[in-house]
Amino acid sequence: MIVVMRSGATDQEIDHMIQQVEELGLKANVLRGTERTVIAAIGDERVNGVQTLESSPGVESVMPVLAPYKLASREAHDATSVVTAGSLSVGGKQVGVMAGPCSVESEEQLMTVAKAVKAAGATALRGGAFKPRTSPYSFQGMKEDGLKLLAAARDETGLAVVTEVIAPDDVDLVGEYADVLQIGARNMQNYRLLEACGRSHRAVLLKRGPSATIDEMLLAAEYILDGGNPNVMLCERGIRTFEAHTRFTLPLATVPYLQQKTHLPVIIDPSHGTGHTSLVPAMAKAAIAAGADGIIVEVHPDPEHAMSDGYQSLRCEQFEEMMQQCRRVAEAVDRTV
Repeated sequence: MIVVMRSGATDQEIDHMIQQVEELGLKANVLRGTERTVIAAIGDERVNGVQTLESSPGVESVMPVLAPYKLASREAHDATSVVTAGSLSVGGKQVGVMAGPCSVESEEQLMTVAKAVKAAGATALRGGAFKPRTSPYSFQGMKEDGLKLLAAARDETGLAVVTEVIAPDDVDLVGEYADVLQIGARNMQNYRLLEACGRSHRAVLLKRGPSATIDEMLLAAEYILDGGNPNVMLCERGIRTFEAHTRFTLPLATVPYLQQKTHLPVIIDPSHGTGHTSLVPAMAKAAIAAGADGIIVEVHPDPEHAMSDGYQSLRCEQFEEMMQQCRRVAEAVDRTV
């Protein structure tokens, strides 16, 4: 259920309504918009006294939320949320661009990429310090040493840092260095991790699991929102189908569909979504044309010798060329890159 406060409702009226909701045994989540404040009342709405909320001072209306994802739904928050973390801003007119290597491998590698993507127009630096790999024998990342290199690259370039966190116990550590906590596809339904990120003050980039439905992704986001963290971005990175010509199948219809259902900004990952360097620029442009709020792209100075995902990484010069093309597409759909 959501309680829509009138335009111009005072802080005292809003606080009074929060108290009323909590006295009914419901959890009050406050969503402040540019014109109105909405209070999402989470819990069993069959409790006695709910009907009296509408007569309280400053209240415009009380409505049920039909979607199972109460806080992520547009029913609760009609305007698209803008998530800002350092140099990165998504959900507004500018398309956020996160770019960098799959894995942090060395200071030289990371600094080379960071400076190149910044010069090309990226708004955030992505890079993996902790790497969950299918094989236990594959490179697992530099861990905290990698986080320190990412922080140094941010100091050098001013780019916000986006990096993956793979365990609830690591959230505080990663949050010391990163601006955005990435929850990878394999962890989309790691509920203890989702709850830990919900308690964090860092923005979260939530990737769709390769076999997850849209509703399952939105309910995963709900865990983070319900934990008190409103700064959530949804990332479509491709799903597993019978097709084998790409690493995954990248369904771009996800973008407008999600934008109808949720106020959370939508990011597209054309690198994992295709698995082939040659396909990444075309799908990045298509994502922007479809209305994506951001893209996340893998870039490496020497993909042939990358320790992970070199086959889907762009060289620095390829990324620069892609950004030039993306700007033209963005202009055509009234966005900027």
